[in-house]
Amino acid sequence: MDLDDLHIFRCVVREGGVTAAARRLHRVPSNVTTRIKQFEERLGVALFRREGRSLRLTESGRILLGHAEALLRMADLAEQELRSGVVRGALRLGSLESAAGARLPPILSALHAQHPDVTIELQTGTTQTLLRRMERFEVEAAFVSEPFERGRLASRPAFEETLVLITGRGGPPVRRAAELGGGTLVAFPHGCSYRQRLIEWLAEGGAAPERILEMSSYHAIVACVAAGTGAAIVPAEVLDHAVMSTAVARHPLPEHLRRNRTHLVWSGEPSAPLQALMALLLDADGRAAA
Repeated sequence: MDLDDLHIFRCVVREGGVTAAARRLHRVPSNVTTRIKQFEERLGVALFRREGRSLRLTESGRILLGHAEALLRMADLAEQELRSGVVRGALRLGSLESAAGARLPPILSALHAQHPDVTIELQTGTTQTLLRRMERFEVEAAFVSEPFERGRLASRPAFEETLVLITGRGGPPVRRAAELGGGTLVAFPHGCSYRQRLIEWLAEGGAAPERILEMSSYHAIVACVAAGTGAAIVPAEVLDHAVMSTAVARHPLPEHLRRNRTHLVWSGEPSAPLQALMALLLDADGRAAA
C-alpha cells in the first residue's frame, strides 16, 4: 500500500471530512476526494459511507484504519531511527481522571524534559470509555483501572491505588456495606471501575443504593459528599489533593476492595514516544512504580 494513500485516508477520518482534511494536508478538496475514490477502487471496497455531507467509516474502513495507524507509526519509527535517534512525534494518550490529576503530571513533565520533540495529546474518561477509544484507534495507549477486559491488548501495571470510602462529616462510621443500603452513591458515569467495585460491595452485603448521582470530576464528587448528598469511593491520593478533602469523613474499605491497580494498555508495537513513557514508569529496580 502507498503510505501517502494511508495518510490521506487517516487524515479524513481524524478531521471528520474531506474539507477539513484538505486544509490539514494543504490540498484542494477535489484532490483528496479523487485520491480516496482511487484508493477504494484499487482495494475493491468502500471505506466510507456517505450520509449527506458527512462521511462514516464502513466496516472495511474501520479495519483498514487499524492497519493504517500501525503502518504509519512504523514508518515514523523507521524514519526517527534513521535520523539522529531523537524521539519525536505525537503520543495520543488516554487516562483515568485520577491518574491524570495525581499520578501523571510528574511523569509527563519528565517525558517532556527528556524528549521535547514529543507532543502529548491527553484524553480522560472512565475505563470503559478509554477502552472504546482504543478500539476506534483514537488513542494509542491508556491508563485504565481493574477490572477490565484485556482482549488482545498488551498491558502492564503502572500504579497501585488505595481506595477509600467517603461520607459527609458528622455521620456514623461505616463498617459494613449494608449501612449504605437505600442511600445515594456519588460516582462517575457508567463504565467507571471504582463505581463497579462499590456497587459489587453493596451487593455482597445484600444492599443496593436508592439512586446514583453521576458526576464528571473528583472535585465535584467530593463536594457533593461533603454537602451530605451520599457516599463515594475515591483513590486516597486524589482525595489528598482535593479542595474539600477535610470536609468529608474517610472510611477504610475491606482489603479485597482497598487495593487497586491502574494499568497501561496498548495495542500492537508501541511507538518510540510510548516506549519512552514506559521507561519512565519503571523505577531503578525495574519494577512498576508505586
